[in-house]
Amino acid sequence: MATKVYIVYYSMYGHVEKLAQEIKKGAASVEGVEAKLWQVPETLSEEVLGKMGGPAKGDAPIITPNDLAEADGFVFGFPTRFGMMAAQFKAFLDATGGLWRTQQLAGKPAGLFYSTGSQGGGQETTALTAITQLVHHGMIFVPIGYTFGAGMFEMEKIKGGSPYGAGTFAGDGSRQPTDLELEQAFHQGKHIATIAKKLKGSA
Repeated sequence: MATKVYIVYYSMYGHVEKLAQEIKKGAASVEGVEAKLWQVPETLSEEVLGKMGGPAKGDAPIITPNDLAEADGFVFGFPTRFGMMAAQFKAFLDATGGLWRTQQLAGKPAGLFYSTGSQGGGQETTALTAITQLVHHGMIFVPIGYTFGAGMFEMEKIKGGSPYGAGTFAGDGSRQPTDLELEQAFHQGKHIATIAKKLKGSA
């Protein structure tokens, strides 16, 4: 039976979505793993989104809290808002009380990825403050550590991400994820999928 890894994200301007797509590719590269992209529901109106200049949403299906129970592992992604996850993703997690009461997600591995506006904009704090959500559900936080190798020590070019997970910088919105950031995202997907597969096999 396939190991199911769900990549669940919120993306307003497309940066997180691009990372999510690479994470899916990385997870799907592991034999016996079925990777699927999901978006959390939008909380802003079309009118407000239009004024903010966000592009059309991608075609990934909208997830419900109960969908989470089907997966064996997760990678959650979101842009930062003042050093923490965007409200849209927090609103989705706030709706998972039923899963929390029954601890249906306990023991399942989960990783995090993110996008920030600047180098000091929350590449670590966004992940660090999100870990509390995993803890209350009893999930196992899986960071990438320094398993990405030399790419973690890049000093000549600007690179998002940290030992907590893959990341990118959006700047004013015009900057897009670099090849190195996308490679790190692919690595994260493969890394977590491998661990999810091992955990499921030993259960």
